Amino acid sequence: MDWSKRSGELRSLLEKAKAETTSGYDCLVPVSGGKDGSYVAFKLKHEFGMNPLCVTITPPTPTSLGRKNLEAFMASGFDVLSFDIDPEKLRSLNLTGLEEMGFPYYGWLVAIQSLPLRVASSFGIPLVFYGEDGEVEYGGNAESKNRAIYTAEYMKQIYLEGGYSKVMEQSGLSEAELTPFSFPDDDQLESVSITHWSYFENWDPYRNYLVAKEKCGLTDAEDTNEGTFTNFAQNDQEIYALHTYLMYLKFGFGRANQDACIEIRRGALTREQALNLVRIYDGKLADGALQKFADYYRVSLDELSRIIDRWVNTDLFDRVDGTWVPKFVLD
Repeated sequence: MDWSKRSGELRSLLEKAKAETTSGYDCLVPVSGGKDGSYVAFKLKHEFGMNPLCVTITPPTPTSLGRKNLEAFMASGFDVLSFDIDPEKLRSLNLTGLEEMGFPYYGWLVAIQSLPLRVASSFGIPLVFYGEDGEVEYGGNAESKNRAIYTAEYMKQIYLEGGYSKVMEQSGLSEAELTPFSFPDDDQLESVSITHWSYFENWDPYRNYLVAKEKCGLTDAEDTNEGTFTNFAQNDQEIYALHTYLMYLKFGFGRANQDACIEIRRGALTREQALNLVRIYDGKLADGALQKFADYYRVSLDELSRIIDRWVNTDLFDRVDGTWVPKFVLD
């Protein structure tokens, strides 16, 4: 990868954005107060002299630590526009997304794609920076591997897994109620470029964490997060644990496996150390977690279990005494 060439592309893009802004904010960064958005915003402001407007959308099951980290990020010198969507609308879309897509916070995922674009087009901000391109960093569709800029349609097809229209239609919400989840028209986005920071710089989540902790006041969780051995990522919402549990039941790898692969790539773990951690943590949920999530969706525990069961990969798992048990052995 020719990072020096991409650094040149970045500088050209930033200079163009500075010249084109009509609001004073020359770029927009979606943030949660976590390590990645904080890192991107910090780099843009302090290394490249940009004036980012940061946008956050309150997640469906927010944590006190997440709020604390967002406040610390703002206090480190950033303007943040915060959206709090009607929780009933968000709950409805999240439940529909779980049923139709097997995705526990689909409504919120839509909002963190749609609302920043609506803000950028309305405020005259020409450049939107997300963090990493998960398709390229962690495996998936490689269409954007050698392309810095992508479109709202790409968001819908790839990041929203092609289910956007179906979930919107199945939600039962009116067009007005779906406003926060609606994307701007193509002509409104003609002057807005959407990109990922990971296209321009080798993506290192642990480096991002260290910078966010030192420069933006990021605080770790006191204990390891559910289903993994780390404590410094995805600390803003509880329902992420259900997302990674479903990932495990669909594909046979969960949050610990995902984190272990990242740590191996950056040289912090050997494969054997990683295997031991994955055997201990992967696919685990805390006692009572499913009941907590059922309460959030306002469905019975049995109904939530039925929805989850529809998404289990039975080539990989068997039902034993009411619990999904892997058929595979990690070695």
